[in-house]
Amino acid sequence: MTDDTLYDTAVIGGGLAGLCLSIQLATQGFKIILFEKEIYPFHKVCGEYISMESWGFLESLGLPLSKMQLPVIKKLIVTSPDGTALQHDLGLGGFGISRYRIDNHLKEIAAGLGVQILENCKAEDVIIKDDIFKITTIKGNFTAKVCCGSFGKRSNLDVKWKRSFILSTKGKLNNYIGIKYHIKTDFPADTIALHNFKNGYCGISKIEEDRYCLCYLTNAANLKDSNNGIDEMEKTILSANPYLKNIFTTSTKLYSSPLSISQISFQKKTQIENHILLLGDAAGMITPLCGNGMSMAMHSSKIAFINISAFLKNHISREVMEENYLKTWKKTFSKRLRTGRIVQYFFGKPIVTNLFVSAMKRLPFLTTALIKKTHGDPF
Repeated sequence: MTDDTLYDTAVIGGGLAGLCLSIQLATQGFKIILFEKEIYPFHKVCGEYISMESWGFLESLGLPLSKMQLPVIKKLIVTSPDGTALQHDLGLGGFGISRYRIDNHLKEIAAGLGVQILENCKAEDVIIKDDIFKITTIKGNFTAKVCCGSFGKRSNLDVKWKRSFILSTKGKLNNYIGIKYHIKTDFPADTIALHNFKNGYCGISKIEEDRYCLCYLTNAANLKDSNNGIDEMEKTILSANPYLKNIFTTSTKLYSSPLSISQISFQKKTQIENHILLLGDAAGMITPLCGNGMSMAMHSSKIAFINISAFLKNHISREVMEENYLKTWKKTFSKRLRTGRIVQYFFGKPIVTNLFVSAMKRLPFLTTALIKKTHGDPF
C-alpha cells in the first residue's frame, strides 16, 4: 500500500523516546506517524528502573504516575563477585515500572492525540529526496517532512546504513548479551541492587504489583563457555556471587523463557544519519549499571521535539534544526556516556571488580560522585 499523506514527522520505533516525541508533537497539532515492529503491549530487555528526573516530564505527557502506586527506589546495593556488599543512598532516586506497562500507556496517549501508529510494521529503508523523506516499510510506503529513528540498541537500519559501531570488530564495548526475567522474590521495594559476576552484572528492582525485574548483561564468551545454555551460565558463572546464587535458588521466574538480546554495543554512535534525528539507544547507549537509559531516551525526545517543532513552524532551517539537536544532545549526555564507559571498564574482571567495590565502600564520596555523574536533573 502507499499512503499519500505527507506527515509532518515519521518516527521509526515505538519505545519510550519515540512515543514521548510523538505525544509532544501531536499535542502541537502536527500530523505524526509511528512505526513499531512489535504489537503492544510487549516486554523488552530493559532494567525497568527510571530515575526521578523523568517523573514530572512523564506526568506532563498525561501519564498519571502519582496514581499508579509504583515503588519509589531510594537505596542502592552493589556487590562484587566475592560477595562484598556496598550500600548507598541514591539521592534523587527513581521508580520502578515495566516496559510492558509504561510503553502501552504512552501508546494509548499517543493514539488518543491522533498519532497514526502502525504496529507489526518494520521500516526497511529511508531516503530523503527533494527535502522529503520516503520511508519504505513492510506495510507500504510513506512520506514525511521530518524523520526520527528511535529503534533501540541495534536494528536492521543500523546494518543497512553500515553505522560505525556495526562495522567495528568485536571488543570490550560491543559484544554483550542481555537477559531479562520478571520474578517473584523477597527483596526491599525501595532498593535497587547491582550484583557483579565474572564479565557481567545483574540488576534487580521492584516494578508494579508484586513483581521484580531481574536483568543482566554479560559478554558472549560467558554464554559460549556455558555450552550456549542460559541456565548453565546462571548456575555456574552468575551464581559464583552468593547474592545471585540466593536469588536464582529462592525466586520464582514468571517467564516461561527469558527475554534476550545479543550484540549490544556501548561504543560511540552518531546522533544524525542521512538527516534522520536519532533518539534514545539509537543515538548512544549508557551502560545499564548506570541505570539511566530510559530517562536519557525521554530527555532526548524533548530535545528533538523543541527543534523539530521550530523547524515545522518555519522558524529555523533543517540545517539549524540538526545543528541545534546535535549540540544540545552532546552537551546534555556526552559526559554521562563517558562516565558510563569508564565505569564499565572497572566491572568484569573479578579481581578488579572486587577491589573497585571495596574502594567504593571505603570512600562513599566516590559512590556519591558516580551516582551524580550518571543521573541528570529534572527536565
